[in-house]
Amino acid sequence: MENEAKKKVLSCIQPSGMLTLGNYLGALKNWKNMQEEFDCTFAVADLHAITVRQEPAKLRSQIYSTYALMLALGLDPEESTLFIQSHVPAHSQLSWLLSCYTQFGEMSRMTQFKDKSAKHADNVNVGLFSYPVLMAADILLYKPDFVPVGADQKQHLEIARDIAERFNGIYGDVFTVPDPYIPKIGARVMSLQDPTKKMSKSDENLNAWVAILDTPDDIMRKFKRAVTDSEAKVCIGEEKHGINNLIGIYSAITGKTSDEITAEFEGKGYGDFKLAVGEAVAEELRPIREKYDCIIKDKAALEALYREGAEKAGYVARKTLNKAMKKVGFVL
Repeated sequence: MENEAKKKVLSCIQPSGMLTLGNYLGALKNWKNMQEEFDCTFAVADLHAITVRQEPAKLRSQIYSTYALMLALGLDPEESTLFIQSHVPAHSQLSWLLSCYTQFGEMSRMTQFKDKSAKHADNVNVGLFSYPVLMAADILLYKPDFVPVGADQKQHLEIARDIAERFNGIYGDVFTVPDPYIPKIGARVMSLQDPTKKMSKSDENLNAWVAILDTPDDIMRKFKRAVTDSEAKVCIGEEKHGINNLIGIYSAITGKTSDEITAEFEGKGYGDFKLAVGEAVAEELRPIREKYDCIIKDKAALEALYREGAEKAGYVARKTLNKAMKKVGFVL
């Protein structure tokens, strides 16, 4: 009865390789806490990954790894639904149905399609063009009240809302129209080497980003090399992008305000501060990495969990899909 009273939240993450400290502080850190407040559904969005050419063995490994990492982050299959997107066929089925209720002009205005087309000019495929409809299907199947979104995903949630409202306008109350969820705590983490840019695992400079599964030695090395400025004073400043970034990271992990951090490091140099930030990050990520190492070794247990999660997700998804198909006129 308790779960029934909770609002529903859905979050999906692509298995696109090593997740970063930016992913963790910006979103994933909140997922564990969200379980206490919401009825949560979490998915590895593997269908979305193939809009870009993938090496099969590597993709398979990354799907396993991402699912294991979700468990290592503290997501509980008993409390939440954790599954792999491609294991629930209703996602692809509803995506086709919704494609017929989505306008070409709406898709052509999506900014991420333009960005990704420029980056992958040799593979501008239909999936890359229409994947926001699949994303809408991901969301609408589970009737969530809220969907956590970053700045780069707001447009996708808006199109999901538009599609749901259009469908409901024709056929009645079929889909829940979700609202964006703004987490209480979050951090926009910038590159350690160019703090005017967002931290990204695609950065060719490996010292620019920290992976969630990095070793303590790697984490400390990267923070020691983090770009700062010549003022050597730990405080927020308009042109102190590197220090602002480090203060934001330290604040997100310790819960201290920027004023408290400034007071803590009064009279100390950047070397001391970088060391403290690196140690805080290493200690924060240590139990996640240790738990991940145990989970990823037991493939049988991992498989049992994701198959159970797919059954749980599939039951909910099929009910929504069948309702939508009946409304359209399909024979079931």
